[in-house]
Amino acid sequence: MSSTPPITQNPDIRFLGRLLGDVIRVYGGEALFRRIEYIRSASVDRARGIVGSHEIDSGLGALTLDDTLAFVRGFMLFSMLANLAEDRQGIAAEPGADVAAALDRLEKEGISRAKVVEMLDRALIVPVLTAHPTEVRRKSMIDHRNKIAELMTLKDIGRTETVDGDLIDQAIYRQIALLWQTRPLRRERLYVADEVETALAYLRDIFLPTLPALYSRWQRALGHRPASFLKPGSWIGGDRDGNPFVTADSLRLALSRSAETVIGYYLRELHELGAELSISTELAEVTWEVEKLAEASGDKSSTRSDEPYRRAITGIYSRLSKTYEKLTGRLPARLPATDAEGGAYEDPAALRADLVEIAHALNRTGADSLAGNGALGRLIRAVETFGFHLATLDMRQNADVHERVVADLLRVAGVEADYGALDEPARVALLRSELASKRLLRTPFGAYADETLSELAIVEAAAEAHRRYGPAAITTYLISKAESVSDMLEVNILLKEAGLFVPGDPPTAAIMAVPLFETIGDLDRAPEVMTQWFALPEVAAITAARGHQEVMVGYSDSNKDGGYLTSVWSLHEASSALKPVFAKANSAIQLFHGRGGAVGRGGGSSFAAILAQPHGTVQGRIRITEQGEVIAAKYGTRESAAANLEAMASATLLATLEEDALQPKDAKRFFAAMDEISANAFKAYRGLVYDTEGFRTFFRQMTPIAEIADLKIGSRPASRTRSDRIEDLRAIPWVFSWAQARVMLPGWYGVGHGLKGFKDIGLLREMLEAWPFFQSTLANLEMVLAKSDMDIAERYVALVEDEAMGRDIFGRIRDGWQRTQEALLSVTRQTRLLQKNPSLDQSIRLRLPYIEPLNLLQIELLKRHRAGEDDPRVREGIQLSINAIATALRNSG
Repeated sequence: MSSTPPITQNPDIRFLGRLLGDVIRVYGGEALFRRIEYIRSASVDRARGIVGSHEIDSGLGALTLDDTLAFVRGFMLFSMLANLAEDRQGIAAEPGADVAAALDRLEKEGISRAKVVEMLDRALIVPVLTAHPTEVRRKSMIDHRNKIAELMTLKDIGRTETVDGDLIDQAIYRQIALLWQTRPLRRERLYVADEVETALAYLRDIFLPTLPALYSRWQRALGHRPASFLKPGSWIGGDRDGNPFVTADSLRLALSRSAETVIGYYLRELHELGAELSISTELAEVTWEVEKLAEASGDKSSTRSDEPYRRAITGIYSRLSKTYEKLTGRLPARLPATDAEGGAYEDPAALRADLVEIAHALNRTGADSLAGNGALGRLIRAVETFGFHLATLDMRQNADVHERVVADLLRVAGVEADYGALDEPARVALLRSELASKRLLRTPFGAYADETLSELAIVEAAAEAHRRYGPAAITTYLISKAESVSDMLEVNILLKEAGLFVPGDPPTAAIMAVPLFETIGDLDRAPEVMTQWFALPEVAAITAARGHQEVMVGYSDSNKDGGYLTSVWSLHEASSALKPVFAKANSAIQLFHGRGGAVGRGGGSSFAAILAQPHGTVQGRIRITEQGEVIAAKYGTRESAAANLEAMASATLLATLEEDALQPKDAKRFFAAMDEISANAFKAYRGLVYDTEGFRTFFRQMTPIAEIADLKIGSRPASRTRSDRIEDLRAIPWVFSWAQARVMLPGWYGVGHGLKGFKDIGLLREMLEAWPFFQSTLANLEMVLAKSDMDIAERYVALVEDEAMGRDIFGRIRDGWQRTQEALLSVTRQTRLLQKNPSLDQSIRLRLPYIEPLNLLQIELLKRHRAGEDDPRVREGIQLSINAIATALRNSG
């Protein structure tokens, strides 16, 4: 066995850790500082093997409840600052994950810039922000963290003072002091409106300024101005699956606030642009198009009579102010100085056209450096990218809800008394007949269920959004639990009621119905369902007009259903099998990957994940969910956002244009091996989780699942139903609770059974060497194993009331972990985990001494809480420990 290398902290961690210690000493007192420092040093000594685990007092027993709360906050803040330091040092960055590097790589393979540009003209890459409740930190904590990052950047370039004259080190200390005194926990559960505002903060402060800057960089690398192929999306305010608090009003709020945010941004940029474009006709020529804009501006000031660009901008500002008022119902913060001709802009294209006229004029008069680049160029790019809607909002609902609503509509209309009793062919025939008819089902004289009225109000709000903000505001209606063609036709029935599906020859659909295949069975049936879908003539006509069809594949529920290995392999197989289905239908495929933050829910490197997709399935079009703690980690600062968006773009280029890394003969062998490995892994996982008597009770008692459900981190319930079945539990708390107990079971269980049951180790090593899918799968697996800790996990077994059952089930889990580790090390030719990934190894091992005491305290507090102790500090301590452990692990759900 190789020896474990010593941990070397980067200088930022030492600097920030020292300041945190100073803050605790000043604001918490010397005694508290010494107690925390003793626990820290004792834990570090144990983690580094300097002393045995039982040779030194941990110091935890001496803490009072008040001390416990302060201690947990201290360790949580250290982990937050360590995360910040590592992000700054680029520990998570991946080599070659930028567009310039991708272009060079493609050029060496004979793929020209012209071919890349051609592909980008039809490409679409969308990171989709969701409100999935995995971010345990309050926004206030994240804001202080981001201010520290900004100050550290100034420190990097040698500055000692801020622009306001504060000393940098003192300003950082001040932010850490504010963090220490900021309440980490939310007192009230989040509402949908809160989630909307949180997303808007990222879109306003990060995406709006970052994406135009990235496009400028990509334009230089390409030598050509690319189309706006990367745009943000959102589910927040439109995702109703299991969340009764998302309504038509939520949809309207999300879209209205988005329009207010993005148009407000354009107005501020226009104001600054007007100040900048001080070009005088006495010193430069001007085109008649700009003169026309200037004359229509209403600006008759004699002081600006020779400054047509400024007057033109004034007119554009005036018209955009009217647009703001029309779409938001309120006046902008800065009122226009004139009343321009033309009224409000009809759509973003009209605004862009005026801006482009100014850019063309600057080009024609020799000021091209003022046109395509700088503030004007960035504003034009922003309008192209964000429109008047900022981020395209998806709608999502469960197929069971659609079935009930359509059944209600058909019954009241006298068309079909018992739709639910029909078989699939009969349903499809009836729904197609209704979609071909121009008659609506709803009547003002009918009595409908509240659910029906709510769902109809949603599609009516979507139609209203199209009229107000344009069709780009909502393009997609996702169907959770999609299993059949009728599930998709039912959505079109609802869209038809709002005028978003119009019968005809051919029919038109303003919003695309998109199936979400989530379970292992759903993924297996996906190619058959889509084959039947494309076989419908009306669907073929709509798809031909659109040019593509989207399919969403779910990582979370497929993992909960079949375990990590079977989940990722089923997703890969389904994607591969869909490719010829789409080719036969002459439709581009657009895969939407429902990934979470943890590996058990599809987490890990987006760059590696995109490159690992089956060859020919990306086709320049991909959407990926970004949720919870992932949003703050990836998009918390402009620098991290730029790096992550660049990684998505570069990986999509490579996955689309590079030749298949696998030879057909290798693919056949590798796929057959994965079929066998996955089958054995699936059998082991299902055997433990679904076939073991008492496992459900074991899980709910060993992990803090009930306490996680009590956290105020999201607007939606933790379970889809009141059942305590694992099948009905949402994937987020399932993964979250196993992470807290340091088991991480959804990210690895069954893999060892699959790998060890496969006898050809040489073939497995070939697969690792040649196959990006297998490389990504094992890399994520290895990270999860390194973050898990069976010794700490065993301590949680004491929470299980039936001791014999607890020992028996945990024994199987520990054996499975050992089997998985041994198999992984054998395939990767390592003697210890992460031996070949020293940066990640350092990152995880740095945190381990800070996580163990938190786990031990959490266990003790859980015992007291479950025994009936009602001191509110016990409950607060549990919630703080959940927060702190999630921060240290950098994974929630």
